Amino acid sequence: MRSCAPSGKQAHPASRGGRERSIPSERTEREEDGGVRAEERALIERCRQHDLEAFDELVRLYERRIFNFALRLSGNHHDAEDITVETFIRVFNAIANFRGDATFSTWLFRIAHNVFLDMRKKERAHPHTSLQDVLELDESEVTRQVEDPAPLPERMAEDAELSQILRRAIDELPDYQKTMVLLYHTQNKSYEEIAEIMHLPIGTVKSRLNRARIALKSKLEPLRELFER
Repeated sequence: MRSCAPSGKQAHPASRGGRERSIPSERTEREEDGGVRAEERALIERCRQHDLEAFDELVRLYERRIFNFALRLSGNHHDAEDITVETFIRVFNAIANFRGDATFSTWLFRIAHNVFLDMRKKERAHPHTSLQDVLELDESEVTRQVEDPAPLPERMAEDAELSQILRRAIDELPDYQKTMVLLYHTQNKSYEEIAEIMHLPIGTVKSRLNRARIALKSKLEPLRELFER
């Protein structure tokens, strides 16, 4: 992927991607609700001073998560790269306006979502979907936990197939539903954070996310036996 840093330096992707949503700890939620972490605050302050090394570090920390999010929204690597690059360019230009009222990641994902919407407005066309690209299996995004610590190849193939089926069902959702599902279930965003990212009331987020779940359930109902094996 091209570097997102305006300095022209190569930004290294983060070592781990987004996690599947699990039961959140109260401590983690309290930390996020508390706003920007101290180390992030220091890094952001350096970025405000146009410290390019600090910005490269910020890109390194978040580039992989933004790219994965953009990939699931756009459906192909090329657009995902463009969205990621444009997102961090906007971040670089607007970081002085970040007040820390919400977490930095919430602010960042809101920018990425706006970039995607702007791209859609310009293109006015459905993105080209390559199953080989979109359905690449990422260790951090496996949708079922395998209890066997050393799964057989057949079991691994089965899990990969189920993961692909679920991803395809998500990709068939309307853009606004797909965005909410991805933010909630793969990026661990709360209702409040999603509301801020998408500029919607919390009640609207909850109702639309519920409709997205109902739509997914109806799409996957014929395949119930596969998921219950």
